Amino acid sequence: MMLWIKRFAAGLLLLPLAAGIAQAQLRGHGGPVSALAISPDGKRAISGSFDTSAIRWSLERNVAEQVMRFHDAAVNAAVYLKDGRIATAGADAHIAIWTPGRQEPDKVLDGHSGPIASIAVSPDGATLASASWDLTVRLWPLKGGTPRVLEGNGQNVNGVAFTPDGSSVVSAGYDASLRIWPLSGSGGEIIRKLPTPLNAVAVAPDGEIVTAGASGKVFFLSPKGEVRAEVEASATPIIAIVVSPDGKRVAAAGIRGSVAVIDRMNRKLEHTLVGPGLPVWSVAFFPDNRTLLTGGTDRMIRRWDAVSGEPIGPGVVDAPSDSLAAYAGDPGAQVFRACVACHTLTPDEGSKAGPSLAGIFGRKIATLAGYNFSPALKQMNIVWTPETVSKLFEVGPMVYTPGTKMPEQKIRSAQDRKALIEFLEKTTRK
Repeated sequence: MMLWIKRFAAGLLLLPLAAGIAQAQLRGHGGPVSALAISPDGKRAISGSFDTSAIRWSLERNVAEQVMRFHDAAVNAAVYLKDGRIATAGADAHIAIWTPGRQEPDKVLDGHSGPIASIAVSPDGATLASASWDLTVRLWPLKGGTPRVLEGNGQNVNGVAFTPDGSSVVSAGYDASLRIWPLSGSGGEIIRKLPTPLNAVAVAPDGEIVTAGASGKVFFLSPKGEVRAEVEASATPIIAIVVSPDGKRVAAAGIRGSVAVIDRMNRKLEHTLVGPGLPVWSVAFFPDNRTLLTGGTDRMIRRWDAVSGEPIGPGVVDAPSDSLAAYAGDPGAQVFRACVACHTLTPDEGSKAGPSLAGIFGRKIATLAGYNFSPALKQMNIVWTPETVSKLFEVGPMVYTPGTKMPEQKIRSAQDRKALIEFLEKTTRK
């Protein structure tokens, strides 16, 4: 299995699933969650998806604060910059730099000729590194200037990371090579061939390099590239890897839907976090070194306790109540769970990342007062009725309302669309 699955599956749209552990999970994307990043204070996160959107989340309130739509293909990587801005990168070969809350990127970094699989920011915040399927790594000065291009890989470059002191960049490629690129001085590039194609790389605070790929093994290498150890983490390929901020744990996400949590100091598998049996594309640690976010093919962002190996769900401290609890057993409410992260139903709840749906039927598109709609939507003459809302989800927002910033969501089942409409008719009346 290779990371080309990301590109191949970019059009895959799954039907909404009933939420089990709803309170600590985040759901708003219309496709697999292919990128995750958590803010340094642990209060917010960015997710990227095959649906071409990125979503900015409040982790304190478990709601979407902004849908960021710019990319023309899957968003494969996201990172918080030192100045509080956000970088996203995608299979469209673009890197977008965002100020939170703004509807358009501040700037776009172009130069790659193939999908971008990974990005990383230097410890001093001055440089962004990107790894691409065009076989290169690029180093972008964030204050402007010509990027430096690092070449030599024979196949897709799938991962990139900076060393803790910022003196080198480490890349992982599908040609099974791990490369350490010195950024200054007279030292030459170090190339280490491993026994498997590589999909991801991370660097611990002490400089140890951690990488993994098609074999399901996690490899630990010295800062100079010598292999120190390997741990059998999965029987199937590993797609994503992350080291906790304190360096004690490694989380490795696999194609079968499980995440291996490894004690890095003792080289032992501590837990295997078992999800729904679908690929986990992205993983990120909170600053507390204990809490883990994972993003999967089922479009869910899940929260885990990496120490106990247990999912964090109902009953978690300060978790908001389930807004759909009153509609248990209603098939339309189960369909609406895919929408609840971005939309509210009643006027007193206000808007989230998407506009409130209160009073939606009979309202012209893009006319709800106080919400910043996309310019393209303001030019449309659609009036929301049961028929037009049903059509929206039959063909998808990108087709029915081109220019929207709504994540792509299709509901292929006519029965599910009917259930959703009936649910909205009874819950959105003012």
